Amino acid sequence: MAVAVTMAQMKVAVLRHAYRGQRAQTAGTGAVLGLLLAAGTVYLAWMDPELLAAGYAVWLLGWMLGPVFMGGGDETLRPEYFALLGLPARRLAVGLLVSAFVGVAPLVSLTALLGLLVTGIRLGAVNALVAVPAMLLQLAVFVLLSKVSVAVVGLALRSRLGAIASGLLNGTILAALGQIWVFLWAFGETGTPDAVWYLPSAWGLLAVRGQWWALVALAALVIGLLGAWAALLSRRAGATRVSGRGRRPITAATANGAVVAKELRTWSRDLVRNHQLAFALAYGVCFAASPLIIGWDGMLPYAGPIFIVMAAAMAANLYGTDGTALWLTLMTPGRSDVRGRQLAWLSTQGPIALALTVGLTAVAGGPWPLVLALLPALLGGAAGLVPLISVYALVPGTDPHRRAGNPLRTSEDDGGLTGLAYLMLALVVATGAPAALAAIWFGWAGVAVGVGTGALCAWGLGLLAERRLRSHGPELLDTMRTGRKPQTTVTSRFEQLGRTQRIVAGWCFGLGAVPLVPQGILAAVFVGKGMLRHSWFLATYLPTGWRYPVAAGFILLGLAMYGTGLWIVRPCATRTARR
Repeated sequence: MAVAVTMAQMKVAVLRHAYRGQRAQTAGTGAVLGLLLAAGTVYLAWMDPELLAAGYAVWLLGWMLGPVFMGGGDETLRPEYFALLGLPARRLAVGLLVSAFVGVAPLVSLTALLGLLVTGIRLGAVNALVAVPAMLLQLAVFVLLSKVSVAVVGLALRSRLGAIASGLLNGTILAALGQIWVFLWAFGETGTPDAVWYLPSAWGLLAVRGQWWALVALAALVIGLLGAWAALLSRRAGATRVSGRGRRPITAATANGAVVAKELRTWSRDLVRNHQLAFALAYGVCFAASPLIIGWDGMLPYAGPIFIVMAAAMAANLYGTDGTALWLTLMTPGRSDVRGRQLAWLSTQGPIALALTVGLTAVAGGPWPLVLALLPALLGGAAGLVPLISVYALVPGTDPHRRAGNPLRTSEDDGGLTGLAYLMLALVVATGAPAALAAIWFGWAGVAVGVGTGALCAWGLGLLAERRLRSHGPELLDTMRTGRKPQTTVTSRFEQLGRTQRIVAGWCFGLGAVPLVPQGILAAVFVGKGMLRHSWFLATYLPTGWRYPVAAGFILLGLAMYGTGLWIVRPCATRTARR
């Protein structure tokens, strides 16, 4: 017990010194959004226990998939730090479990679990008393399932087959969550499938409702998961296996060809990239195929474009994943590293996107102009944005040879990687908007627009990335080596703003994509396609005369939010330049 208390105190001390500046603002924004979701979950306790059980199932999946998607979860205290102490695996697991309850995410989840207490109060005093241990055990199940899932995926990433299989599984589950409305429609607008009650996320609610065995089952599950995690921790120290098979030597006639060959070899050998590629493929296919459950094949043609967007988000920190090996790139003049990486990225992602788009569009019978316009536009936009974002907003990455403990962790800054992925999602979608609108309004002419905008983005954004790499290469390497960004970055500009300005700018940059992309651009596309009353897109539910104006209003709102954020940041940048 003393070890557990000590680890919890260590976690508190680390977080107290870590949550400063931009990281504190990011954590605060995440906490506010999480508490809003938690409040909505507690509200379900007043509406219908069936909906509350479904809500807790979503929280469970979030705990299991969130860390996998965002780089391995919270590892403020790592098992490797205590390797020389000689602690038994179970004792180490208990200590790390106690420390895992210290943080923003467990506090937010505990707030959401207050729905059990609300349900117990409504049923009686005994039920309310049972709700207290049920809340704690349910939270322990969430945390332990998260730890076990990350550990299992980490072990799977030590083999190519495991990396691909885990990527396919995670992509499928996350796509199903993204299309949850399909399953709700399939099961009825108010009904909840009975399978929800068999999930561990509903056992606490069952205990509060009088089925006392569920409380015992939760306790047994916590003990079992703790034992499984302890066993996985003992295997974590092993190094990643390296294949002993001979490899064909890399041969190239030009410097750019050498970059392409090196990148292609990396895509074939790096298990993290294998995982990310499989994840993007599964997400694109399953997200587009989910509506087939209700007999609608209208999403099938967009599997390829969705795959491109997700693959670009996975590669948003392309140069950051090199680790300190970036110095090799900087010390080799006379070649265009950016162009080589662009060509390699297109060579690995392009054929998959083309096959998905053409094949599934043929199955659905169209719309050919729209998807053939989106395909080159998104490919070119992603090929330009991937190197550009990675050099302008580089997140210091972990050297590949140091990922053995947790291969999912490619950076120390999970929040930075997550923000970078969301930014990439919004920007890549934006590069396809002109081609999509042209295809909707002018038909096949949109294909020419897509080819033109894609080529322009790939060439122009790649040129900007190349210039940035040449002019700021030493600063990027210093950032990679030390983990500290130079004072000329956007982060330092944020830190020089007042607290209110930072909050407003953070909300504008963080939430501006919501009205711009889904409620604006995508809603206009759905209205143009006659897809009315579609999911959560407001414009599709309005009368005929209001649909396009409302979608246009959301686009203007999103642009205004981004403009406001830039306007707030720019004065600080101007003052810095004058000094």
